[in-house]
Amino acid sequence: MDVKIGVLALQGNVSEHIDAFALALDRLGHGGSSEVVTVRHPEDLEGCHALALPGGESTTISRLIGKNNLYELIRNFSGGIFATCAGMVLVATYVDDSRISTLNLIDMTVDRNAFGRQRESFETDLPVEGLDGGPFHAIFIRAPVVTHAGPGVTILSRLDQGIVAVEQGKHIALSFHPELGGDTRLHERFLKKNGI
Repeated sequence: MDVKIGVLALQGNVSEHIDAFALALDRLGHGGSSEVVTVRHPEDLEGCHALALPGGESTTISRLIGKNNLYELIRNFSGGIFATCAGMVLVATYVDDSRISTLNLIDMTVDRNAFGRQRESFETDLPVEGLDGGPFHAIFIRAPVVTHAGPGVTILSRLDQGIVAVEQGKHIALSFHPELGGDTRLHERFLKKNGI
């Protein structure tokens, strides 16, 4: 199966997600028949089986999604969305910042800077529901947190501050940065969930 994964490349951790998805695809046996591409314009999304919304600055990414006419295309995208950090903010139904136009893809409320400023970034070994191989070493950088998840949302992990990993349908949203550190288990889980 030829696989094409898109990474929204408007701002944020783009190259890290490209590398992580390329490695995950290789580990799943799709290395020779797959590609990971950047998505900046509507035509870039054509033929993609899944899309990553990387971490970065959520207000900036929101503005650029609108400027590049990508909102409706992403909302109606038939593949799964892999959303991390700022991406988690964007896929929510509600966020505590009126400057952000959310995509309404996962039924949840997100507190945008729940973990504070850059200097309050941290790492922890995080148990993730259904993830084989033990805890995931998670890197939190000015991370959001889910304060409310709807009935169709599966909670995968939480900390004292709130929910930090969820799934709904084909989509997964994470407060932290799984693209940093070389552990592709969450990328692989997402790909398998999307039939890849």
